[in-house]
Amino acid sequence: MPDATVTSKGQITIPKVVRERLNLEPGDKVYFDLRDDGSVLMVACNEPVESLFGLLKAKVTMVKPLSIAEMNPASLDDPES
Repeated sequence: MPDATVTSKGQITIPKVVRERLNLEPGDKVYFDLRDDGSVLMVACNEPVESLFGLLKAKVTMVKPLSIAEMNPASLDDPES
């Protein structure tokens, strides 16, 4: 199991095996989830937003797209505008 030592400034170096496993690069962010049982989960936040594309699938599909002319009357009914 990889380990690290806390410096006098409260810093640690993430072991190489952990950095490689999480694909961490300089400048990447990590977040710490403090658990009720006293454990800590380190989460790497280095995935680009584009990696989420296609994650959610639409359950409803439109039969045909609306034209601008069809959208205009609906926008006039908006009480907030």
